[in-house]
Amino acid sequence: MPASATPQPPPAVDGASARTMFAALLAQAQAHGVALRSPPPEPTTCCGRGCNGCVWEGFLGAAEYWRQEALLRLQG
Repeated sequence: MPASATPQPPPAVDGASARTMFAALLAQAQAHGVALRSPPPEPTTCCGRGCNGCVWEGFLGAAEYWRQEALLRLQG
């Protein structure tokens, strides 16, 4: 099956869904012989107070950028 016909994982909404999304796209890439850069690392400095500009917001933004880039590479 061509890479473009493979189901796309949805955007991440938290750490668990990001790990699932990363694993799915990395597996698809490996199956199709496509090299992807490493996913962004999860934050380790969250204080848990729901700060404006939380490190998780930045991580989820980086995870979505990585997902979009991975999908483009898998289509090509």
